[in-house]
Amino acid sequence: MHNKTIAEISRDLAAGEYSSTEITTDLLARVKDLDKGLNSFITVTEEQALAQAKAADERRAAGNATPWTGVPMAHKDIFCTKGVLTTCGSKMLSNFEAPYDATVVENFNNAGAVSLGKTNMDEFAMGSSNETSYFGPVKNPWDTDRVPGGSSGGSAAAVAARLVPGATATDTGGSIRQPAALCGITGLKPTYGRVSRWGMIAFASSLDQAGTMTRTVEDSAMMMNVMASFDKKDSTCVERDVPDYTSTLNDSIEGMTIGLPTEYFRDDISAEMQQQVRNAIAEYEKMGAKVKEISLPNTHLSVPTYYVVAPAECSANLSRMDGVRFGYRCEDPKDIEDLYCRSRGEGFGNEVKRRIMVGAYALSAGFYDAYYKKAQQVRRLIKNDFVEAFKDVDVIMSPTSPTPAFKFGEKTDDPVAMYLEDIFTIATNLAGLPGMSVPCGQVNNLPVGLQLIGNYFDEARILNAGHKFQQATDWHLKAPQGIE
Repeated sequence: MHNKTIAEISRDLAAGEYSSTEITTDLLARVKDLDKGLNSFITVTEEQALAQAKAADERRAAGNATPWTGVPMAHKDIFCTKGVLTTCGSKMLSNFEAPYDATVVENFNNAGAVSLGKTNMDEFAMGSSNETSYFGPVKNPWDTDRVPGGSSGGSAAAVAARLVPGATATDTGGSIRQPAALCGITGLKPTYGRVSRWGMIAFASSLDQAGTMTRTVEDSAMMMNVMASFDKKDSTCVERDVPDYTSTLNDSIEGMTIGLPTEYFRDDISAEMQQQVRNAIAEYEKMGAKVKEISLPNTHLSVPTYYVVAPAECSANLSRMDGVRFGYRCEDPKDIEDLYCRSRGEGFGNEVKRRIMVGAYALSAGFYDAYYKKAQQVRRLIKNDFVEAFKDVDVIMSPTSPTPAFKFGEKTDDPVAMYLEDIFTIATNLAGLPGMSVPCGQVNNLPVGLQLIGNYFDEARILNAGHKFQQATDWHLKAPQGIE
């Protein structure tokens, strides 16, 4: 049963092939058996999951089922879940049990989904490799000597290893798409404001967006049907009708115009990586799509812009983590200053400290105009590049990541090299656009991702394009060796 997708499980449950309790029990046993070698979960909520599965079976028997009733899944440990540890992969929140559910969690609960637990992540979503988690690194199921990508590496690894058919995730600068690419699965970051951020612990408030990790595009569309909603508790959430994202998956893409940014096909990307993406583009041409070369001239400014804006916002958001109201508190503080300094010094890891310090510097009185204000101005230029591009194209495509999964420790001593792993994904967050990664090939037996970027609130179009690609290819069906 663990090889079933969300759509297949939904259909099987409706047909009575098995119960929610049966598949939940099967997956929980699989997590217990296999996750010791992957570390993709921080918390497994076995008792709660079985109770939800039993309630789902009763709801189905009473004739009150939805497509999601009884379907198992998991949540990234950045979403508050009532009565369950919500750690953000940090020592700072290692004892924090949320008193309420995030809106995303509440939406899945209301739909009847079964949550198996909380997945591992880079600390406070800061990282591109899932090596910064206080609870230890997540291992890539394709090669356990390599990283799964970050920050949503736990969700990506759990889905790739068939521990769960789908999981929630978040994307601030590529943290859904990059791990999806490195783990050979489908990852969708919606338009900023499409999905509520209420109850999602903030890293950088103008960039963070909740999204999906699944094996297929069809499953991502099913998750979006639950996640996308207006939420008055989130001031950044856009009040806009939510379409049925599954209804247009099979639409023809004949005549669709695909933009290929020259800046994303760089000389320093290996010929093998580029060839896999070019092969994917050729599949679209076979289906009747047109390809057009475009330019996004300010792309080279994305990484420096992001690493001013994101640390500035994180330094403000994490100021509440002070050892007073909740979370980690140092032992025997001498006074209030000692309490603050040691609680934060002991509770945060090195990458989080680095970004807090960079952000505090950028926001300081003498440097605000020179750094943060200037970065926001450049951000507008990056957004304008996309606005101009979408006047001529329907979808933009590129590699998701410049490399396949790299080995543990390979980039930890060079923060800039690590930051450049998100070079193709960051601009999408700065502009607030939807983006998705789908598997499109392999290099040295490691997955390669194709990135699809859509116009604002045009998730349905990139889901349609991704689904048609998966109907024509089988890269999304391939599993890591030993994962059966």
